Amino acid sequence: MRGKIIKGIAGFYYVHDGDGSVYQCRAKGIFRNRKIKPLVGDNVEFDILDQEEKEGNITEILERSSALIRPAVANVDQALVVFAVTQPEPNLNLLDRFLVMMEIHQVPVTICFNKTDLSQEEEMEKYRSIYENAGYPVVFISAYENKGMEQIRDYLEGKTTVLAGPSGVGKSSITNLLYPEAEMETGDISQKIQRGKHTTRHSQLFFLWKNTYLFDTPGFSSMYLEDVEAGELKEYFPEFIQYEDQCKFLGCVHVGERICGVKSAVEDGTISKSRYENYCLMYQELKDKRRY
Repeated sequence: MRGKIIKGIAGFYYVHDGDGSVYQCRAKGIFRNRKIKPLVGDNVEFDILDQEEKEGNITEILERSSALIRPAVANVDQALVVFAVTQPEPNLNLLDRFLVMMEIHQVPVTICFNKTDLSQEEEMEKYRSIYENAGYPVVFISAYENKGMEQIRDYLEGKTTVLAGPSGVGKSSITNLLYPEAEMETGDISQKIQRGKHTTRHSQLFFLWKNTYLFDTPGFSSMYLEDVEAGELKEYFPEFIQYEDQCKFLGCVHVGERICGVKSAVEDGTISKSRYENYCLMYQELKDKRRY
């Protein structure tokens, strides 16, 4: 049979068969030998070992259209990254790191700022300006007041979306508004494997409606860039591209050069100062890492 992994915990993979049934499966040892780890979101072939108990074995992992390391999920169409406008104040360095990772993997991102019920209009406009000018769609919602959720539903329509962001910004509240059965399902799975109630420690895939899936993922408080060289980092800041022809030197990395179109755009406010400063921090981090 074919199905899709919707959750993985402690060596068990829960496979949705596309018809409403979920099978608790193990992955065959051949995957370890081939150094392949099943990911939530993987399309798989599996054998049913016990129809009544809904148990099976995964026998094949089908080709992936995409795969992310953090969060560790497969076959993603797009990402909805959630930060709070306030309480907690958004860590823009962390947000920019996430955006770079999605650019590397060519996953389109929409930025969602939650908790508008606790924030001022000036704060919202500040963040909108930074990220819309960088080329990213930005939405503002209040999960507490159930405001802006129709816009989120429209964005999710017909796609497999990863919902990501740090802890405490309201991702679980958003998931429960989109899919109220989420708490019940995670509770059922926890009971079956005799674990405590789930608090988004593991990625899970929810079937929302026709052709529409949502990955709920654990919160992150840090993110280290991998698989990118310092000199390549500029390619993952889309707002830099249009100013690079104003740089004096071919291959300008927009850090130490004196005549630089990107630095000039920062000075006149066309490129966000916070985005540029975070770029410089990441650039130096990657440069230092190469030395060791």
